[in-house]
Amino acid sequence: MIRRLYILTIMQLVCMQGFSRASSPQFAYKDSNLSIDIRVTDLLSRMTLEEKVGQLLCPLGWEMYEIRGNEVFPSDKFKQLIKNKKAGMLWATYRADPWTKKTLANGLNPELAAKAGNALQKYVIENTRLGIPMFLAEEAPHGHMAIGATVFPTGIGMAATWSPDLIKEVGQVIAEEVRSQGGHISYGPVLDLSRDPRWSRVEETFGEDPILSGTLGVAMVEGLTKGDISQKNSTIATLKHFLAYAVPEGGQNGNQALVGVRELHESFLPPFKKAIDAGALSVMTSYNSIDGIPCTANSYLLSQLLRNEWKFRGFVVSDLYSIEGIHESHRTASSVSEAATQAISAGVDIDLGGDAYVNVCQAVREGRLSESVVDTAVYRVLRLKFEMGLFENPYVDPELATKKVRSKENIELARRVAQASVTLLENKHSILPLRKDINRVAVIGPNADNRYNMLGDYTAPQESDNVRTVLDGITSKLHSSRVEYVRGCAIRDTIVDEIKQAVEAVSRSEVVIVVVGGSSARDFKTTYKETGAAMTTKGSIISDMECGEGFDRATLSLLGRQQELLKALKKTGKPLIVVYIEGRPLEKNWASEYADALLTAYYPGQEGGNAIADVLFGDYNPSGRLPISVPRSVGQIPVYYNKKLPQCHNYVEMSAAPLYPFGYGLSYTTFEYSDLQITQNASYCFEISFKVKNTGKYDGEEVAQLYIRDEYASIVQPMKQLKRFERFYLEKGEEKQITFALTEDDLSIVNQNMRRVVETGTFKIMIGASSDDIRLTECICIE
Repeated sequence: MIRRLYILTIMQLVCMQGFSRASSPQFAYKDSNLSIDIRVTDLLSRMTLEEKVGQLLCPLGWEMYEIRGNEVFPSDKFKQLIKNKKAGMLWATYRADPWTKKTLANGLNPELAAKAGNALQKYVIENTRLGIPMFLAEEAPHGHMAIGATVFPTGIGMAATWSPDLIKEVGQVIAEEVRSQGGHISYGPVLDLSRDPRWSRVEETFGEDPILSGTLGVAMVEGLTKGDISQKNSTIATLKHFLAYAVPEGGQNGNQALVGVRELHESFLPPFKKAIDAGALSVMTSYNSIDGIPCTANSYLLSQLLRNEWKFRGFVVSDLYSIEGIHESHRTASSVSEAATQAISAGVDIDLGGDAYVNVCQAVREGRLSESVVDTAVYRVLRLKFEMGLFENPYVDPELATKKVRSKENIELARRVAQASVTLLENKHSILPLRKDINRVAVIGPNADNRYNMLGDYTAPQESDNVRTVLDGITSKLHSSRVEYVRGCAIRDTIVDEIKQAVEAVSRSEVVIVVVGGSSARDFKTTYKETGAAMTTKGSIISDMECGEGFDRATLSLLGRQQELLKALKKTGKPLIVVYIEGRPLEKNWASEYADALLTAYYPGQEGGNAIADVLFGDYNPSGRLPISVPRSVGQIPVYYNKKLPQCHNYVEMSAAPLYPFGYGLSYTTFEYSDLQITQNASYCFEISFKVKNTGKYDGEEVAQLYIRDEYASIVQPMKQLKRFERFYLEKGEEKQITFALTEDDLSIVNQNMRRVVETGTFKIMIGASSDDIRLTECICIE
C-alpha cells in the first residue's frame, strides 16, 4: 500500500515541478501547503539509507543536555549521536530517578525541560542536512515522569475509579504537561490484562478485565490525543505492552505467556483494538514470547493483525532493548544483527534504545533486508511528524510550561481521582466515617508517613511538600496535638522495630489507623538493569521496594514485621482501621477477619494522603471498586472472575473464591436495585434498564455493573463477563434509572473457525454491584 502511494505521489511531484520551481525555491517537504503524503514522499526520496535508519532509532535521552545556570544546551554526547547515528527520536529526555541519576538538584524543572527540548530541536534542525525535527518520547503511565509534573494514582488505582470521565481528564492533563515541555509521545496507557498478582507490574495496569481495561484505555487515549495529534496539546499515545505481557509463567516478568490464540482474540486483544480505534498511534511490543515466538518478532501480531486486519496507521516501537532480547533472552536469533532484521521485518518500526537497528544498514547492503522495508517504517514515523506539525512548530514556550505543569487545577484533579479510587473492603459496625471531634488518634505504620511509597513506579523525584501522606491528611482534619504517629516497622527490613512504641501510642488513643502494604519507591541504593528494571540484591539494609518492574513476588503476604505490628495493635483492644498502600492485591486474610475497617488505596499519587483522610473522616463517601480480584492464597492463582466454565470447586484447605471479588467495594450508604426491563430493538440489539435507589444515610456514588453468560455455546464460555458499567451519584433517598445497550459484538463469541459470530440460544443477563453481588437477573433469547 505504502509503495503504491509512494509511486503515485512521485508522479504528482513530477507534474508539479514546474510550478514549484516558479513559485518557491524550497523543497516540497518544507511546503506546508502541500499534502502530507507528498511531503513525506519528497523527504523520503532525498534521504540516504543512514538518514532513514536514524529516524528509526530512539536512544536514551537524559544525557543529551547540559544545564548551565538557567539555560540548557545540547551535550557533546548528543552532538556525536546526531553526527554518527542521525537519530530522529529520543526517549526519557526529561526522566529523573535513581536509574538515570537525575535528581531535583541536577534534573530539569518544567521551564528547563522546555528549554532543553527547544535546544535539541534547534540543533538538529540547523545542523543536519535535511533539518528533520525530533520526536521526544516520555514515560507517562500515571503522569509525566518528569520533575514538577502532576502525579496521579497508578493504573490499578485509576482503574478502581471505574470512571472513564475522570480518566479522560487525566489524559488531557498528562498530554498538556508533556507537550508544554516539548515532548510529543506519551508512553501509556498500559492495557495488559493482569491475572497474576505475583507479577511486578500489576500497578501499571487497569486490572483483569478486557471491558474495564478497554473502556478506560479508550478514555485515556481520547484525553491524550484529543482525536487529532495536530492539536496543540495532543500526544501520540503509546499502548503497552503488545501482547499478553501480564500473565507470565510463574509470575516472572518477561517469561513466556501460556495463552491460546482464541484467548488472545477473546480477551487480550480487544482493549488494544478499542484504543487504536479511539486514536492511539503507537504500540509498544512486550518482552515475553507467545507460543515460542518473541512478541518483538511476531509478524502475525505486528503486521497481519495490526496493519492488515485492524488498519493501524501508526508506528510500532520495541520495549527497551527487547530487540536485543530476541538474541540474548529468547535466543531465536544468533546475533543482534539478525534480531534487528527479524524485528523490522515483523513490523517493529522503532528501536527503543537505539543500539539494535544500527545493524540495519549493513543488512540492507548485504541483501539480507530490502530497503523497501526500511522505507515503510520511516514513512510511518515521518508522516506523524508532519501530522503533528513539527516542521512548522518545533518549539515551545518555557514560560507557558511553568504555568501549565502541576497547576492548581491539576493537583485538584489528582485528589479527585485518588478519592474515587479508595476502596472500602470492610466496615464493621459502621465504624467509619470517624468523628472529627474524636479525642485522639494513633497513626501507625511504615506507609503512614512515607512520601515516595504513595507514588508507585515511573515517578520522578518530588519536593517534600508536593506529596501528601496519610499522616498529612489526618493532621489536616485534626489538630496535630490530637494525632500521635509512630512508624512501627519498615516494609521489608526487620531491623526497624518500633512496635512497643506503637502499642504505647495506641494506649493513649481512641482509635488506631495503621497504614501497611508495599512500595515501588526506587532509591539510589537499588541496582538497576539496563532496561531500568530494579534488581533484588542482598545488603545490610533492605529497601522498602517489593513491587515495580523487576520485583516479582513468590508470596503475597505482608513483608518484614508488618503482620507482627498488626497483631500487636489488635491486642490493645482499640478499634483497628487498616489501610493498604499497594501496587498489587496483597493477601488480606488476617485484616479481613480482625480489622474493624479495611481499605485499599493502591498507590494513590501525590494527593493520596488527603484523599484517604477525606474518606476516613466522611468528607468523601468511598466509591472505589476492585479492578482485580484479591486472592486468599497464591495457591489459587490465577483467580480472576471471568474464568471459563466449569465452575471451580473448593480446595481442601479453603474456598476457591477470592477473598474479595472483581467489582467489589463498599460505601457508607446502601443501594437498592429494582425494575429490570429488557427491550429487543433489533435481532442482536437489546436495551436494558433498571432502577437504583440510595436507601442509606449518606449521599454517595454507585457503580452498576452488567454481566452476561452465554448459557450454551459451541466454544467454552466464561462463567460471567462484564459488558457494561456506569458510575453515578445519588443523594440519599434519590432514585435513578440506568440504561445499557447490548449490541451484536457484546453477544458474539470467537468460534471454532476463529471468526466472531453470534450463535442462537439463551443469554443470562445479570445486574449487580460486583461480579459476586448480582441483584437482578433475566434471560434473553437469540433465534
